[in-house]
Amino acid sequence: MTTPRIAIAGAGLGGLTCARVLQQHGFTDVTVFERESSPDARQQGGTIDLHADSGQQAIRAAGLYDQWRALARFEGQEQRKVDHATAALVEHEPAEGDFRPEIDRGQLRGLLLDSLAPGTVAWGLGVTGAAPHEVTLTDGTTATFDLVIGADGAWSRVRGAVSAAVPRYTGVLFVEVRHDGDEALLDLTGQGTMVADHDGLMLWSQRSSGDHIRAYACLRAPEDWQPSTADLLDVYADWHPSLRAFLRGEPVHRPLYALPVPHRWDPTPGVTLLGDAAHLMPPLGVGANLALQDAAELALAVARDGVDEGVRAYESVMVPRAVDFAERTEAGLLDMVPARPVRV
Repeated sequence: MTTPRIAIAGAGLGGLTCARVLQQHGFTDVTVFERESSPDARQQGGTIDLHADSGQQAIRAAGLYDQWRALARFEGQEQRKVDHATAALVEHEPAEGDFRPEIDRGQLRGLLLDSLAPGTVAWGLGVTGAAPHEVTLTDGTTATFDLVIGADGAWSRVRGAVSAAVPRYTGVLFVEVRHDGDEALLDLTGQGTMVADHDGLMLWSQRSSGDHIRAYACLRAPEDWQPSTADLLDVYADWHPSLRAFLRGEPVHRPLYALPVPHRWDPTPGVTLLGDAAHLMPPLGVGANLALQDAAELALAVARDGVDEGVRAYESVMVPRAVDFAERTEAGLLDMVPARPVRV
């Protein structure tokens, strides 16, 4: 029996997990197309928590559970909430159990990459367009496959093969500021995540391995506003000085986008989507876990039922689940950052 040829667009966590699980089940003709030139072409982001009922199950399916546990930070489950005006601790959830330990995105991506057969990822060769059974690549060539999987994120080039939907600005802007080894900020953050909110503004910080911190100012603002540090300090003027210190540094502007809710499409033989390509939603703690869950379930369904029937079985579960989470995160974002635009 001929092994199906499978193309995966995007070497993010979802695409790599899908490739790994497929290879675990004997699929030898799997290619992951990635436009970045190498695994180290850019910094891979902060920390993510893998949930026991989704992300961790995907890692089990990939045969990497023990290796993941060796890297996971169980202490990273700690959550702290502080008062915006005094920085005093008002809520505390200690790190207990193993439902959602943290791991750096780069560490998890490296674990997945190292698990793949040599040559699985075609670096520097991205997907610029897709149709059922076909991809167009950045070098201008086209190639045909039994299945094309869009794991290429928010601005997916594969999505257009099944849906005309495009991400929309949510009205919420995240501004990221990174810190390394600042003891005062580490103490406030704790081992995991710290949050403070007041009058439509939010500030949260996350600790990664190596005493790195990523802090985020979260506010409603125009999509094209790119506040400076001085602008942020002005917006957060009545916050405690120890919290405003999180905002001092090089700002990285991250407007939040989401696909329309609900996002559905007609089953289309030869192509499917997973992760943000299928259900981009606000980053409220479920996106990476859903991408991993999608990836493992898709691979397992194809291994069990064959390409076409497997994809239909996968989409029949994935799409309703994604719609449910998208509705909840849409409501959660409004609750987290109420509709009070900052005057700029």
